[in-house]
Amino acid sequence: MRHEASKDLSPANSASGFTADALLADAAQRARRYLAALPERSVAPSPASLAALSGLATPLPESEVDPGSVLARLDEIVSPATMAMAGPRFFGFVIGGALPVAVAASWLATAWDQNTGLYKAATGTAELENVALRWMLELLDLPRDCAAAYVTGATVANLTALAAARHRVLADVGWSVEADGLFGAPPVTVVVGEEAHTTLFKALGVLGLGRSRVVRVPVDGQGRMRADALPRLAGPTILCVQAGNVNSGAFDPFSEIIPRAREAGAWVHVDGAFGLWARASRGFDDLTRGMAVADSWATDAHKWLNVPYDSGLAFVRDEQALRAAMAVTAEYLPTTEQRNPSDYTPELSRRARGVEIWAALASLGRSGVARMVERCCRHARHFAEALAAAGCEILNDVVLNQVLVSFGTPARTRAVIEALQREGTCWCGITVWQERTAMRISVCSWATTDADVERSIEAMLRVAKSVA
Repeated sequence: MRHEASKDLSPANSASGFTADALLADAAQRARRYLAALPERSVAPSPASLAALSGLATPLPESEVDPGSVLARLDEIVSPATMAMAGPRFFGFVIGGALPVAVAASWLATAWDQNTGLYKAATGTAELENVALRWMLELLDLPRDCAAAYVTGATVANLTALAAARHRVLADVGWSVEADGLFGAPPVTVVVGEEAHTTLFKALGVLGLGRSRVVRVPVDGQGRMRADALPRLAGPTILCVQAGNVNSGAFDPFSEIIPRAREAGAWVHVDGAFGLWARASRGFDDLTRGMAVADSWATDAHKWLNVPYDSGLAFVRDEQALRAAMAVTAEYLPTTEQRNPSDYTPELSRRARGVEIWAALASLGRSGVARMVERCCRHARHFAEALAAAGCEILNDVVLNQVLVSFGTPARTRAVIEALQREGTCWCGITVWQERTAMRISVCSWATTDADVERSIEAMLRVAKSVA
């Protein structure tokens, strides 16, 4: 007679009749059905599907449940309640839908289940990530000897790069922040633009550099840091500049600002969550000129590379500073002469984040990424031109993929956005930028076609006409 516990650990659970193969095949079929429906479904979930989420709030099961029924319940309750962020007409945030090759690679990487913090324990995925990092440096034309790290997203990419910056500017004045902390340390001046992204301040707060004690530099009418207003820099200083204002898409004037900061001995960090991807296309050289002489850069591959979430990247010119800020050792951890990924990130244990990035780059190549960026920006310009021609006010210079639209008064603009979100053809968010209430259109998905743009414009104008 078979031991009872063996049933629980067997790949085939005889109580349910489900094998691992059957379960994975069922999951794949459900995922394929979900993705196939995205182009035509309402972008926002229906009120009924949101109400049905209450069906998840059941007591914790006392005993085992058929895994097939668990998967079915997950799909039947949650899938209809999701926002169609992976579809072609979600313009609410600067995020792309995942490329099919990246989704497939993610499924495979999940099956591998590799803890890619240590090279010796996960050599295959560590080597793959090294290749992808080298490709990224080539694609974005950053210094080829940069150290780099895979992290969760742009917030942690900023945090990682700024930890290296904190180490270097304090080490240069004889202080070891990793050993002695910030108590009694020489003060570090952090300089940011008035419209720096909120996640940059979050990273500064976590690092003990303060969200409020920063020096804020005034910006111009497009949100660009004013070079003429840059204060005198002296002592341990970190200057944070921006590639891609989250509202207007504007870029700080790197060629005017960065040389002055470097001459003063300051560390220059570029928050390029989505704007750094403009370097993939020569058509945006005017925006990115001078950026490559900074000290660190942060970006998010789930934005314009269109890979699944958990794909942030930090690039740091000073490898020793990054390792000093991040590396750990312990007797039980295997050592190697090869690059240990965990020596460059806040985490020790993590999934193989670089798999999807490698797959996307291997599939698209340099020209494919450039065309994707250029296509999204072309869509953004068409949104702006068509809406302006219909009498709407475009508040920003559309230099990249961001469009800010006013439909009149703040109240009317809010009403149009809310009605558009309910209508379901597309989904755009609301923002207040330089004291103006606006609808923000962010075009960042590989899946968005000319037809999707035209369909969305028609819906925007029809809804706006119906709102008094």
